[in-house]
Amino acid sequence: MSRIPRVSAPPNFRVDRARPKGSHALLTVFPGLDRLPGFRSLPTSSARQRSMARSTRVQVVPGPVFMYVAPHAIPEILRRGGFTPFTAPGDCIVVGLGHLRRSARMILYMDILHELCHVIQRAAGRDLWQEGYRYADRPTEIEAYRFVIALARERRATDAFLREYLHVGWMTPKEHRLLLRNVGVAPR
Repeated sequence: MSRIPRVSAPPNFRVDRARPKGSHALLTVFPGLDRLPGFRSLPTSSARQRSMARSTRVQVVPGPVFMYVAPHAIPEILRRGGFTPFTAPGDCIVVGLGHLRRSARMILYMDILHELCHVIQRAAGRDLWQEGYRYADRPTEIEAYRFVIALARERRATDAFLREYLHVGWMTPKEHRLLLRNVGVAPR
């Protein structure tokens, strides 16, 4: 992530980078997140936002992990792909220990809000791992990325920053270009 051009997170966005492995309350890992405009603009009611702030857990795990919503059970699409994610019965966002400790605040800001979009989508009955879609075409991913891209653009993020942010390690260059097109970021 060191190649990403600098974009500053909101000044009041805080991260407790010292959280150990294990389960933590969302607002313990990201204190005050619920008071930030980005959180308050999440596409759900203010009552649901308050509920998410109180009930969402963050599971800090070792290994080369960035961030994802823990499925309740391992989806077949992930099982076939050889990925065994952490699972949880409630709303839980998994964060890799290295990502939490070392990633830029802006990246963590975008990632946590992206994943909270997925929490909202799942609560609405949407399938986050819907069969028949590539990652770059999956409607839930496009929607969540568009949300955080709009927030990043408010922070003066450039297309270069957004291209690097959207570079997901398991995608081919062709899939990356497709994701860029699907979320409205200009290619190189």
